[in-house]
Amino acid sequence: MIVSTINVNGIRAAVKQRSADNHGLLRWFEETSADVVCLQETRADDDQLADALSPVLDGGWHLASAQPHIKGRNGVAVLSRTPFDGIRTGCGAEEFALHGRYLEVDVEVGTADLTVASVYFPTGEAGTDRQPEKERFMAAVAGRMAALMSRSVAAGRESVLCGDWNIAHTENDIKNWRGNIKKAGFLPQERQWLTDLLAVGWVDVVRQKHPGTAGPYAWWSWRGRAFDNDAGWRIDYQLATPGLAARVAGAGTERPAAYGLRWSDHAPVTVHYA
Repeated sequence: MIVSTINVNGIRAAVKQRSADNHGLLRWFEETSADVVCLQETRADDDQLADALSPVLDGGWHLASAQPHIKGRNGVAVLSRTPFDGIRTGCGAEEFALHGRYLEVDVEVGTADLTVASVYFPTGEAGTDRQPEKERFMAAVAGRMAALMSRSVAAGRESVLCGDWNIAHTENDIKNWRGNIKKAGFLPQERQWLTDLLAVGWVDVVRQKHPGTAGPYAWWSWRGRAFDNDAGWRIDYQLATPGLAARVAGAGTERPAAYGLRWSDHAPVTVHYA
């Protein structure tokens, strides 16, 4: 079973040609071996998303989506090669129910009966109202994760939350960590929140396969030479329950070979579960 997650930075832009070789999201879907794909920041309503992905859906993929409440913002989706057994939007907090930031599906892949969530955390901004909003969303997601972990312990049903968490957990997860200590995405309380999730059993499966090393980064600014210098952030995660994490055979970032081959400012994070 292979699960990929990618912030597409606008679905309609991601499916368009962004290089002379037509490297875009549709080409990526033609070539991927993933069984389940989580998308974030689609910036499209459900109809626009289905239209942009029509070649993928015509190829047999199944789509679940949560559209944003503000035009051109947010939006998450999950695509699967097999039909969904259940679809749920929102993480349990009324404030964010219609924001298009959390989508959860039940899907059977091979012998695995799994819950997969696509999640897109607010960016936040230190010293403004945007940061408390981000932290309220963090608290809501943590509550849902506690319920999923309890279900894993009691019933053995495994879960994985995939997406753009907009938090670099450690100094190994951001190239310029010294310059971002007081900025959203690397604030002490955000990093501690992730530490607390790991302490109760959730596993950062990419870090599990790449311990003690810088990266692998999955986001680089479009500006300057950030991509060429690999001055990135690792803010895209797959956090899995322990039983699923124990099955990880490989995990990493699908970093494009060159700047001109990028179709998002993020790169897919792909995990192979044996």
